[in-house]
Amino acid sequence: MSDPSVQHQQARPTVPVLHEQRLDAFLGAAPERGRWRYRPRRVGMVWRSKVFRAGAVIVGLVLCGLVILALVREQTGPEGFLVGLGLAVLPVPLLMAAFRWLDRVEPGPWRNLIFSFAWGACAAALVAIIANSFATRWIATATADPASADTLGATVIAPVVEESAKAAAVLLIFLFRRREFSGVVDGIVVAGFTATGFAFTENILYLGNAFGEDQQLGSSGFASVTAGTFFVRIVMSPFAHPLFTVLTGLGFGFAAVSARRHRVRRIALPVLGLLLAMGLHALWNGSSAFGPYGFYAVYGIVMVPAFGLVTWLAVWSRRRELRTLAAELPAYAAAGWLTPAEPSALSSMRARGVARDLARHWQPDRTRGRAAARAVAEYESFATSLAGLRRRARHGAVGPDFGARERELLHHLWQRREVAAPALAHAARLTSRPGAHRYRNPPTPYGNGYGYGPGHAPGHGQTYGQGYGYGYSGPAPQPSPPPSSYPPPRPYGSAPPTHRRPPR
Repeated sequence: MSDPSVQHQQARPTVPVLHEQRLDAFLGAAPERGRWRYRPRRVGMVWRSKVFRAGAVIVGLVLCGLVILALVREQTGPEGFLVGLGLAVLPVPLLMAAFRWLDRVEPGPWRNLIFSFAWGACAAALVAIIANSFATRWIATATADPASADTLGATVIAPVVEESAKAAAVLLIFLFRRREFSGVVDGIVVAGFTATGFAFTENILYLGNAFGEDQQLGSSGFASVTAGTFFVRIVMSPFAHPLFTVLTGLGFGFAAVSARRHRVRRIALPVLGLLLAMGLHALWNGSSAFGPYGFYAVYGIVMVPAFGLVTWLAVWSRRRELRTLAAELPAYAAAGWLTPAEPSALSSMRARGVARDLARHWQPDRTRGRAAARAVAEYESFATSLAGLRRRARHGAVGPDFGARERELLHHLWQRREVAAPALAHAARLTSRPGAHRYRNPPTPYGNGYGYGPGHAPGHGQTYGQGYGYGYSGPAPQPSPPPSSYPPPRPYGSAPPTHRRPPR
């Protein structure tokens, strides 16, 4: 019988060790600094062009937006549309900021989030309006009972149609942006942005119709229909649609981290999440059928606890991403790709922020400072992707392109190491004890010493060209202990300036 521990070790993905003789072959010819991101050329049919596909998506969403704009304006009138638009936009920045905060550990590209919001506000809303109206009219004609048709449409038809339309955005990103959809947090964020866009359009319609009704009745103030609708939809339950669709996003997120051999699970989890979203949506829409206090009962007993549970799960998933960094990146530090202090710094949001501030203030001018801070932020994002990739590989959730993706991420890290590695090393020191972030004169490690300057340096460590994990002449040696003092600053790519202090 074989040893289980040996089998477990063999199942773990290997980490490429940094050696001179294989570094050039491993990384290939490094592109210029202005072309950091890979943009492989696509040849073939016109519809395989990224530009063509992006243009087609934009044109489609714009057309959907124009149609939905005309439909909503027709139902609410010009004045009702403007009032509904002004009130519906209020919760949008708060919801988007909350989801973006959740995504700070490994920020997804804005193009995915903008697509998700636009899909929810334009495409999903258009499908919902057309399908719900058609289904309600068909039921009313078939049953000759308009009242029951409205109730059935709100509690059965609307949840199925709306959640399916919103889930389509999550499915599209899951299928066609698979590298950027790597876990539970990505599912929550994409679903949240989609639902925020959908709720935005729906709120315009409801608030605009309420304003039109008030105009006909001559009511105003807190007793008006507009005030009541605003309180219920904007104040009490701005999270309703995001909560429903986040359940679908959770299903896709858990499917993303499931082993590829579990095909049934990878299909069943998104379907289960969609069914839960439909069920909760139907319960919310049908709460008025439970009596005069049914709405408040569903809100207090179901919606608020569900919102709290999903919020806890989202925050826990965010912290789990940070723990993954601390658990997976030491293997790359041992192989020489990272300095020993980087895994702990990268697993702390506070240290990440300090590293960006240090890189910015070590530069002689604002332009270079912004570029350095951006390089550190990109380094942090690529390191997070690398840790997540390795974790999924250990659980069998990656495809045959794991090696190519790992090399690509290491290549990105290598290109930014000169700016990011020193900043993260110092950030780890400054955040390791209380009050350390108020260090008055943060030293700049871009000069000789501590292993980051050109050529051999007196003192501790060696340079990038001679070891310390980044050299071209043999395997990475064991790291030296950090020095107690640091040399004078020399900003990246410039002459030595005077010391600059970071903001307190």
